[in-house]
Amino acid sequence: MQKLTFKTKHKTQMLDITKDVREAVIKSGVKDGAVIIFVPHSTCSVFISEHVDPNLARDLLTKLHDMVPANDNYHHVGKNAEAHIKSAIMGTNTMIPLENASMLMGEWQGIFLADFDGPRERNVIIKIIH
Repeated sequence: MQKLTFKTKHKTQMLDITKDVREAVIKSGVKDGAVIIFVPHSTCSVFISEHVDPNLARDLLTKLHDMVPANDNYHHVGKNAEAHIKSAIMGTNTMIPLENASMLMGEWQGIFLADFDGPRERNVIIKIIH
């Protein structure tokens, strides 16, 4: 198991962590199996999306904000209910199959960490199984 740490700079931000996960897979020495990517936080997510056009990240964050606005009548005691809801929608983990030490992902796919309650330091746990 490996733990990666990322620092976000904005309240809401997406980071492409594909290269970091790929390096973790290579370091593991596992050729065939799967990689599990998990965030131990309830106000951020990890998921797969297209990573070629950076405008898509902006579009995704905009639509999430439209669906779950910051200022609504939430019952949550804290001031970050929308961040928890966005995380629940997007998910806190993803799994990718490995073959010949390579992640079996589509040409346009990338792995993203999304922080909905930043700026913060966020951990990503990488578990490689075979």
